[in-house]
Formats: sequence, structure tokens, C-alpha cells
Amino acid sequence: MLRCSMATTTIHVSASTRDRLARLKSDSGETYDDLLLKLIALIPEGDEEGRFIDAFHVGLLKARLDVRGGRLADHAKVRKQLGL
Repeated sequence: MLRCSMATTTIHVSASTRDRLARLKSDSGETYDDLLLKLIALIPEGDEEGRFIDAFHVGLLKARLDVRGGRLADHAKVRKQLGL
């Protein structure tokens, strides 16, 4: 996607983060903006009850990182621990 008319800004990321992002690009012509928009699109906008507020999105991402980091147990693990 070419976005020439769009205002741009600079963000600071470590070299290792930039390298990880670069590995996710589908081709060398894909911009980091395009890549970040694809990643953001993976975050659910809402459910059958309506759109999620920004605070919910932040909490959802933090909870997923907590589960991934072993700081919380997912639903299936809790059910197994409780014998349900």
C-alpha cells in the first residue's frame, strides 16, 4: 500500500524489535506502517455486544501477554486443574 499523502512520524524501537518486524514483512516493498496495521487488525474490535473501548483492548493485550509469560492460567488450564 502506498500512502504518500499521509503525514508521517518517527517512532523509536530497538534494533532487535526492528529486526523482528522486518522478518514479519511479506515482501521488501511492504512498509512498517502496513505491517503494523496488519498486526493491529488482529486485535478484535468488539463482539456481539458491541465495540470494545480502548481500555479493554489494552487489558486484553496485557492479559494475553500474562498468559503467554506464565503469569496467568488460561481457561482450559484452570478447568483441568479444577477437574471440570
